[in-house]
Amino acid sequence: MASYTYKCKSYEHEFTTEQSMNDAPLTECPECKGDIFRKIGKNVGISFVGSGFYVNDTKGSPSES
Repeated sequence: MASYTYKCKSYEHEFTTEQSMNDAPLTECPECKGDIFRKIGKNVGISFVGSGFYVNDTKGSPSES
């Protein structure tokens, strides 16, 4: 589940909700029933695990060229 922050276009209040990435974005403010837009600017932690993510993992040794 991902956390999305929405902002009401009419009254400019914000709220955050947990939704699946497959769910359609909300279109109506739960407080005033006005239009809203989704803000995606939250910090998200990403971990790259395994080989191939660093410069020295993708290059061969100098003797291989």
